[in-house]
Amino acid sequence: MTTQMTTLANGLRVISESRDGVQTTAVGVWVDAGARYESIANNGVAHMLEHMAFKGTDSRSAQDIAVEIESVGGHLNAYTSREHTAYFVRVLKEDLALSVDILADILQRSTFEEAEMARERAVVIQEIGQSEDTPDDIIFDRLQEVSFPNQALGRSILGPAEGVAAMGREVLFDFMAEHYTASRLLLCAAGAVDHDALVAMAEAKFGNLRPGAHHPFEAAVFKGGESREERELEQVHFALALPALPYDDDDFYPMQVMSTVLGGGMSSRLFQEVREKRGLCYSIFCFASSYKECGAFTIYAGTGADQVGELVPVICNEMLRLSGDAAQDEVNRARAQLKAGTLMSLESSASRAEQLARQTLVFGRQIPVEELIERIDAVDVAAVRRVAGRISSGGEPAVAAMGPIAGLASRAEIAARFAKG
Repeated sequence: MTTQMTTLANGLRVISESRDGVQTTAVGVWVDAGARYESIANNGVAHMLEHMAFKGTDSRSAQDIAVEIESVGGHLNAYTSREHTAYFVRVLKEDLALSVDILADILQRSTFEEAEMARERAVVIQEIGQSEDTPDDIIFDRLQEVSFPNQALGRSILGPAEGVAAMGREVLFDFMAEHYTASRLLLCAAGAVDHDALVAMAEAKFGNLRPGAHHPFEAAVFKGGESREERELEQVHFALALPALPYDDDDFYPMQVMSTVLGGGMSSRLFQEVREKRGLCYSIFCFASSYKECGAFTIYAGTGADQVGELVPVICNEMLRLSGDAAQDEVNRARAQLKAGTLMSLESSASRAEQLARQTLVFGRQIPVEELIERIDAVDVAAVRRVAGRISSGGEPAVAAMGPIAGLASRAEIAARFAKG
């Protein structure tokens, strides 16, 4: 595999990784702007823009876009996160030029026709409604909101239904003009790709895009809080978050290993203690979310109304215990899981393109696989204990719960457990 990066005169970065023996290419444009760059007034615009990018340009209708890609057997998709937006295509290698042409078209010449806007507003409002009807989905939005209250990072990616219903096409044009500039776009391809040819395509299709400036985002602070909603459900959906670490923290990789030890699989502490030994829930896991300047460490469990009172203290105790008794065999297993996941992702061109793009946006460079493995292998028991202690004692927790929650401890009681250590 050969990875190369070229920066065009306008600041747009072009990254490719050529892979021998494959006949397909994954190519996409990643934008260094997501939901956290929105204001209260335009909350949901990044996600709406992602939807509307496929709804027609100066030269293609929405049907044209779909037909052109699917006529060559390709697949076009996109997603919006809190910090980034991505538009990507998977095609046979001979259709790379078509893919880049379509990506350039939808990101520079979308028309956002009012008839299409009206239809897509209705679709997104249905998406919001579906999320509200899915407790093990919406619980994480509730948790994000109380973790970062009254902050851009705490607002929903989808936006509020009433805001989406009133959103006009000029809001999309304004957001695109401000954030979809060359220096904040990254064209990345992996698979059967020639770097020089990809650069030439980028020059032809994106070379006239204005450089732009990187507008600052609203800095976020994890404050903690609580969202409790009594609903007639079969389960209690419980999520707990603690302040965690940004991407550039020295303990970023130890945090990933620690998260895997605690709740990253069937051999993890939470799964074994809470589900296997005590039978207190069906689903339990944890994960670490990092952002540019902060992070959140989240534990989720779905449990019964009669079990939630016992479940939450056990979760807190397992988190607290890890800072003192993390064992070598646990760390070895967690490192093996992370390394296997890293190496398995290399087998997919789409996963590899995503990985290269995210590394560049987050760390400013592509991290060689060998370096990733070295960083994971360098995490020892002391590092896992240290980062578990940092997170357990890092500040006020955030709690979100939904369902028959009468037996759930208060946030103050949960906070007191962590305060005692």
